Amino acid sequence: RNLDLAQKYGVVTMVTMQSWMFLSSLQSLRERILRQNTLLSMAHLGANAFDSISGEIVSTTAFVLENANQPTYQGNYLRLIDGSSESEKENAIHEALKNPACGWNYRASAADFNKIPGSPIAYWLSNGALKAFEEGTPFENAAPTRKGMVTARNAVYVRDWHEVSINRSGLDKFASREEAKDSGKKWFSYLKGGGFRRWYGNKFNLVNWENDGYLLQNTRHPAEDRVWATNFNLDFIFNENVNWGAVASTGFSARISKRGELFDAGGSACFPTKVNTKSILAFLNSKVTGILLEALNPTLNFQAGNISDLPLTSALNNKSIIENSHAAIEQTKSDWNSYETSWDFTTLPLLNYEYFQPTLKTTYQKLRSRWLEMTLEMQRLEEENNRIFIEAYGLQNELTPEVRLGEITLTCNPHYRYGGDKSEENLEALLLADTMRELISYAVGCMFGRYALDKPGLILANQGETIEDYLRQVPEPSFPVDDDNVIPMLDGDWFTDDIAERFRKFLRVTFGEEHYEENLNFVQKALGKNGKARDIRDYFLKDFYN
Repeated sequence: RNLDLAQKYGVVTMVTMQSWMFLSSLQSLRERILRQNTLLSMAHLGANAFDSISGEIVSTTAFVLENANQPTYQGNYLRLIDGSSESEKENAIHEALKNPACGWNYRASAADFNKIPGSPIAYWLSNGALKAFEEGTPFENAAPTRKGMVTARNAVYVRDWHEVSINRSGLDKFASREEAKDSGKKWFSYLKGGGFRRWYGNKFNLVNWENDGYLLQNTRHPAEDRVWATNFNLDFIFNENVNWGAVASTGFSARISKRGELFDAGGSACFPTKVNTKSILAFLNSKVTGILLEALNPTLNFQAGNISDLPLTSALNNKSIIENSHAAIEQTKSDWNSYETSWDFTTLPLLNYEYFQPTLKTTYQKLRSRWLEMTLEMQRLEEENNRIFIEAYGLQNELTPEVRLGEITLTCNPHYRYGGDKSEENLEALLLADTMRELISYAVGCMFGRYALDKPGLILANQGETIEDYLRQVPEPSFPVDDDNVIPMLDGDWFTDDIAERFRKFLRVTFGEEHYEENLNFVQKALGKNGKARDIRDYFLKDFYN
């Protein structure tokens, strides 16, 4: 409206929210401005530009528009989004006036913005990145993207995987809709995005897709003449894909799905057709994708359309990229399956014969050394991929291949698992304590028959199963299951099957009688604080039960 009121060659100066610069819903507004007017200058203020407005409530931008079109005019842009107060941003403006080479002063034109799909006002992009958008192959052509399903009633249709009987769960085991339907299973893996994790994992949920999703596909909205659920994408479900979380507060991350899974609106996916799936995964997990996505959508809310607009190059065909990606997937998959939170969990790494030593302490030390090797190898793989993509996109002047340890998304990596600015000593203490907690959890699983030392994977995992079902699978258990499915938790050894006593027995069976006292002390010290041991019974009664 202000532009309509301005005279020809007059100017309009405004301070507004920054959303018009990037959101796809305001693309037509941007295109009109770039086609009919000229952005002369901008101070991109971001959050915290006004001290009178507390917190990061509003992200703003101040700009000058000319009511005339000069498509090649190089407007002046100040990137001030990092300042945490009004005075910091003001000082940064004055510094840019005195020193144009300060690092947050940019020049860009409408012709530059029009090279980017959706014409976002991404004034900070380098010539290399602009060239990639201009000359690269659209992502959608090589790997079509699809938004995930909306059940409209997750409370009815979605469960955590451990909430339902394993016999009724198809998980991710079936390669097609037909196989899934013929199996008679009810619950199937449902990818909902999840937190920052690359390569493999974030498999937590199941969705009711019994009889090819009959209920979801046919239950109608009570107030509207339509099926309640939406976005079925029936031609794509159960196929191999690369998926990601729509909301990513700590950065974008993608994971592979080999088969047998559906995907949610919170975890959209792409389906490579003309390039190797592992290449696409490596590209999406690279630093190059991070800088390109920042231009397409700096809000950290990644829709399928944002990914489909990414430019691809011939680097995807690089043999090293595919090999590195394969190795990274296998490493991350092994890490994911080492914890009870995975449905493919078989046994505790501490009890794996590869790491077994005379004492629990030396066993843990050997396992910890292996975890460090895995972390450093993952770091090497990711940095090698970054180097190849950075060179292919000509971004050597603005990106380096290095990856921080905190970005190596293995659960066994304490820098990722705990984050922050903790000391190495603190990180190691946290990892040791959690590893002992996992040992205790697995021991209780063995007490209840969920697991057995003599057979890998889940044993009793269905409603209504009994001790007879357990003994059919494990006829002579080395650590017997609790016969009445009741384990007392009291402040003393009042019962022979008391939980603390059963754990002591578990420790004797798994690591032997000779070093029992030393092993128990190692567990109790790991659970304590400031070098002081924590009695195992106290832990069970308080932390474990909670």
